[in-house]
Amino acid sequence: MIEDIKIDDNMENDKLIIFSKMHGLGNDYVVVDESKEEIIPEYKKPVFVEEVCRRGFSVGADGVIFVAPATVEEADIRFRIFNADGSEAEMCGNGIRCFVKFVYENSIVTEETMMVETLGGLKEVDLNVRNCQVVSSTVDMGFATFNTDEIPMKPNISETGEFLEEELNVAGEKMKMSAVSVGNPHAVIFTEDVEAVDLDFVGPIIENHDAFPQRTNVHFVKILNRNEIEMLTWERGAGFTFACGTGATSCALVGYKLGKLDEEVLVHLPGGDLLILVQEVDGKLKAFMEGEAKLVFDGVMDFEF
Repeated sequence: MIEDIKIDDNMENDKLIIFSKMHGLGNDYVVVDESKEEIIPEYKKPVFVEEVCRRGFSVGADGVIFVAPATVEEADIRFRIFNADGSEAEMCGNGIRCFVKFVYENSIVTEETMMVETLGGLKEVDLNVRNCQVVSSTVDMGFATFNTDEIPMKPNISETGEFLEEELNVAGEKMKMSAVSVGNPHAVIFTEDVEAVDLDFVGPIIENHDAFPQRTNVHFVKILNRNEIEMLTWERGAGFTFACGTGATSCALVGYKLGKLDEEVLVHLPGGDLLILVQEVDGKLKAFMEGEAKLVFDGVMDFEF
């Protein structure tokens, strides 16, 4: 547990930050506990995140998670997630699984079902606990929106109000894709071969396309059968990642809405597998995501404020 970390008396305590390194299917994060007090001043958070995420020069991560007190009565705790470029994201499926494992195993919230506040709305999470350890969790990812205004996409990009299997000009070529939000924006492209995708080239172009005023996460998907897909992700603000929980959810939702996939979908990502269950409620689609998270190590860093 993080409270077991010992700090050398010779160290300058006002510069030291206790943290945990965690990952969900290789999507890795530095976790900082601010549930009792602010550790990183708000105006310093983007700079701190950029510095600590630099692989080879610091801890290295796809992003930083801050554990914060809830600001709404319905929530037990607040989840804040920053991308490696210092931008704050609305929601992250792999990140929230790391978050609830950290929160439970460090006795910040002791219930095995918790309500988590995120920028993407409240998320209910059920924990699978064995011997006081969280071995997996199931996240209610909430309702999806396909409305282009809510994703958001630029005005009048589609006559139907939804962007499903429509063409977008990408580096001079027409590319068919679909867009959805599950609290954050996603572009989903179905392909026959994800390994043939030049992700480093096309990923940032779509992420920063003017069709997406708040940028977007980008996913290439190969359908293996109606209950199984293979997926490759370019994550907004982070680039290639081994896994993306909201992305896996989005791909399953888009596939279901287009009639390509059934309700239960096993998603194969470079870092491992996630199980997504799609439900239709009053004509709207929502999803549940099940997967694990791992603690890599606890540590202490010296950061100059």
